[in-house]
Amino acid sequence: MKRIDFLALGLSALPMAATLTSGCGKSEKTNDRKYLVVFSQCNNAEPYRAAQNALLENICAEYEDIQLEIMDAQQQNQNQIAQIETAITKQPDLLIVAPNERGPLTKIMGQAMDAGIPTICLERDILEPNYTTYIKCDNYEIGRMAGQFIADHLKAKYGQVKGKIVDLRGLLGVEGEINRHNGARSVLEQYDDVEFVQEAVADWLQSRARERMTEILSAQEQIDVVYGHNDPMAIGAYLAAKEVGREKEMIFVGVDGLGSEGGGIAKVMSGVLAATFIYPLCIDKAMEIGNQILRTPDFKPDKEYIMPSQIVTPENAEELYQKVTLQ
Repeated sequence: MKRIDFLALGLSALPMAATLTSGCGKSEKTNDRKYLVVFSQCNNAEPYRAAQNALLENICAEYEDIQLEIMDAQQQNQNQIAQIETAITKQPDLLIVAPNERGPLTKIMGQAMDAGIPTICLERDILEPNYTTYIKCDNYEIGRMAGQFIADHLKAKYGQVKGKIVDLRGLLGVEGEINRHNGARSVLEQYDDVEFVQEAVADWLQSRARERMTEILSAQEQIDVVYGHNDPMAIGAYLAAKEVGREKEMIFVGVDGLGSEGGGIAKVMSGVLAATFIYPLCIDKAMEIGNQILRTPDFKPDKEYIMPSQIVTPENAEELYQKVTLQ
């Protein structure tokens, strides 16, 4: 396993159709052939996913010998399985998959490998290692850092670590959701006076988080912290609290840290979020490794590459935002 000293910050989200094709670029061709790269995206609707798509399009546009296809599963396992089946019939030179859920995508990714297609698993795992390489971030460590930030906030607020927390969870069964949840709990469950007053599943979506938070606010008189497993859910919770004039009673913590105008870093700068944690897009590394797979026949990638994360707070948000906008 190799740890990469690399931080992929977000790009502005661009609208995506169900399947996008792009080609042409500025680099010199190394031969007369075209390389077909297929990206099976779990869901274009999330800002993080749209940022991944945009970055991948920008990178591939630099190579005139790469043809890119992006497929949007719309958060439906059967869609993604069917799209990968279609991709296998095309025999792409490289298949990149961001799995919607770990169990349902395991078999079809194994079929791609059996067909001799180099396959990159992108930042969500599957049940078996049916991939050439897996590029990810440490979600448990992100959760642990979030838990420590929350504990520190509660101690500063009350003089000891105590308080009431709402936990807004992503799509259940997804590795990122499981480990962001468990990592935070590993810290906060050490404190007897910390209470998780409500847990709700919002499937990574701002609109659902807003609905769930509206319900929670009507049932809970005191909330100190809302921990959203991604920024859109944390922002949705903030909007629900603001609607009833309670947003100043609590803080909102998210994950993703996109550098777009409406992304997590900007929301920390504006005071909507107290903190977020940058989850690298992983696209840069995927194409770095993917290009070596395409162009160097004897290249053997590591089975896993782990990308680092970073906390974003009001103290460093502006600096990080400036770095992102200059990229």
